[in-house]
Amino acid sequence: MDGERNGEATGSYEMRNDMAIRSAAADPTVEPRSNPQETTVPTSPKSKRASLKTSSIALKQPAQATDVSRANGESSRLQASLQAANASLPDFILERNQLFDDLKHKRDADVLMKEKPTINVVIDLGPDRNGRPRPAMPVAAKAWESTPGSFLRHVDKDVSADVVIAKVDGKELWDLDRPLEYECRVSYIPFSSAEGRNVFWHSSAHVLGEAAECQYNCLLSHGPPVEQGFFYDMALPEGQGVKETDWPPLESKASRFFKEKQPFERLHVSIPDLKKMFGYSKYKMYYIENLLPPEGSTVYKCGTLVDLCLGPHIQNTGKIKAFQIMKNSSCYFRGDKNDDSLQRIYGVAFPDKKLMTDHKKFLEQAKERDHRKIGMDQELFFFNELSPGSVFMLPHGTIIFNALQKLLRSEYRKRGYQEVQSPNMYDADLWKRSGHWQHYADDMFTLDVEKRKWALKPMNCPGHCIMFGHRERSYRELPLRMADFGVLHRNEASGALNGLTRVRKFQQDDTHIFCTQDQITQEIEGLFDFLKCVYGLFGFPFKLKLSTRPEKYLGDIETWNTAEAKLKSALDAFSAGGNGQWELNEGDGAFYGPKIDIEISDALKRDFQCATIQLDFQLPQNFELEYMTAEAAGKSKDIAEPASNGDATTAGKPKLPGSGRARPVMVHRAIIGSFERFMAILTEHFAGKWPFWLSPRQILVIPVTPAVNDYVEEVQTILRANKLLADTDISGNTMKKKILTGQLQQYNFIFVVGAEEKQSRSVNIRNRDDRETQAKGELVALDEVIGKLKALKKERRLINSI
Repeated sequence: MDGERNGEATGSYEMRNDMAIRSAAADPTVEPRSNPQETTVPTSPKSKRASLKTSSIALKQPAQATDVSRANGESSRLQASLQAANASLPDFILERNQLFDDLKHKRDADVLMKEKPTINVVIDLGPDRNGRPRPAMPVAAKAWESTPGSFLRHVDKDVSADVVIAKVDGKELWDLDRPLEYECRVSYIPFSSAEGRNVFWHSSAHVLGEAAECQYNCLLSHGPPVEQGFFYDMALPEGQGVKETDWPPLESKASRFFKEKQPFERLHVSIPDLKKMFGYSKYKMYYIENLLPPEGSTVYKCGTLVDLCLGPHIQNTGKIKAFQIMKNSSCYFRGDKNDDSLQRIYGVAFPDKKLMTDHKKFLEQAKERDHRKIGMDQELFFFNELSPGSVFMLPHGTIIFNALQKLLRSEYRKRGYQEVQSPNMYDADLWKRSGHWQHYADDMFTLDVEKRKWALKPMNCPGHCIMFGHRERSYRELPLRMADFGVLHRNEASGALNGLTRVRKFQQDDTHIFCTQDQITQEIEGLFDFLKCVYGLFGFPFKLKLSTRPEKYLGDIETWNTAEAKLKSALDAFSAGGNGQWELNEGDGAFYGPKIDIEISDALKRDFQCATIQLDFQLPQNFELEYMTAEAAGKSKDIAEPASNGDATTAGKPKLPGSGRARPVMVHRAIIGSFERFMAILTEHFAGKWPFWLSPRQILVIPVTPAVNDYVEEVQTILRANKLLADTDISGNTMKKKILTGQLQQYNFIFVVGAEEKQSRSVNIRNRDDRETQAKGELVALDEVIGKLKALKKERRLINSI
């Protein structure tokens, strides 16, 4: 299955570069993940660069003249501040900003001359505080003049205060101060939503970039939002590096920018003008020359910063009320260790100071739950630079890994899956046929053997196509569900490697279902039940998102519409069963088919995408897969032969299925995804306190005195014979210290035995999660305990209780 990377939200154009995405994947809730070979002070870039010198909504009265006067005053103060700042900036920044001002002046004049016809706009203010939907409001508007933000001026502040950005027709995020261009429906996105936070943090990154330019006269690379904030990468003048003592001056500058309420100004610029504007920076030039479309791109200005960026952004810097730098580290440009070493500064910002206080508390919790810390403390796994990104899974970690696989295998048997094994290495011709070579070669480990090009597999799907097609198939075999736990390798950038969450070698619960089009709905419904079963064992709530046909797609529209309708039908049925509402993510499907992404939420309310369900019409076509149908020759096929659309084309056209044959639909499916990443999520979700069935340390047996050591060892032997994990501590430490050590190691149960227990064939039980048993546990017969523990394990109960 083609795995999706977990990185930062989209927003700046630089993140369209996959290498940049992987470079940016770091999460600011954890320690810096710079590479061991990196130095604290970055080297200068290798190429020469410039010198670094009607409704329930209450309407308010229109703004009064005093508001205009106040705004004019703020504008004057802003101009004065910018003039003062310009005096200390190098020429290349001043020239860049002057070119922006000239182009913006010309663009504003062009817009002023445009006709401004009346357009119909409907605004949607979302649900009220009680979750009830507010009625939509039609408003009078003019094209090229009315902005989404202008409608908020007449809405109660308690409704508008949390708004960060607008969304047009449910698809495109739109700056609040950007004029509308056509009739549309406008909704508003609050900071409390993921999209709102990403925009807010992206804008905050620009403020950090402005402060960095003012402080260092540096060359900026890119600054995206990430899961818990944002960062900015930059090249400082030669020999310099960011120090922690630099943080207060940077924060002071940012604070001044917030008070100035610097507006974010948007401008579309042609490629030639972009090269003039950013010609001083090799980093911006890389993006311009390699990532941008021929028609150019947008740039944004706030204060003295002009940055290459798709946006959108908040209205002005005054929306930011709390800002803090969290850490700094070194990194590589584009995540490539052979490229320039840059400085990276992480930060976080909020529209309310209380949110910052809450965030700091969250970070403290996250730090204590960090899977890398717990993994070391509990001896679950480790990493070594002799094989970066490949985990050394220790015995206790392997117990957890195997328990997860055992869970899935038991479900596979119930649900009609067939486990297979496929090769780890394939000739490059396989990847060229599947289409991965053209789009994924840089992310694969390749090697030359006997004058042929090979690659380690980064996913299982092409191999499963080979397995399906190696002999004649009949409709009676469908659906055919292939499950594979095979080892996969992906050439992740060294700067993106992060514990178990981003690795180069991994395994996943990869399954591909080959079925007819008529079987799609039943298969999706079965997968939903699978999700509930597995996630319920861990206490994970989850939500579903349907991603539909993108602009560039393969296949005919009728096939896409039919497939999407089947997925919607299955989602509606699942929701009707009391499983929550699903979300529609229009235009975000894969080019080969629509998909359903599943996000789980952990104990800290963090969202992770683990499961995915993807329909694929393209791979069966590329591999010319077919099966014998029940219909007579000449009757209609299950799926029409795909035709290419847009730029998504393939070389050559596979032959059509013969008479009495049809092409299967392929469903890519994962429930937990990467075992390694899922283990990281579980570690932090449980904070190292594993449920009994998954725990690598289930029982610790401790003697009261050495005189009963023989009974301790006998109890251990009996427990192990019943397939329970039992350890003993018959060291010379005191009983109190032994118990404390066992508690710190998170044993589910500690059995303390003495002469009384030995004589009565019983154990005194201390339950990790029951404080009442910690002073002195409950005395229970050994045979009774074993029965209860076996039931606890077999039923995979979440609560640690017998």
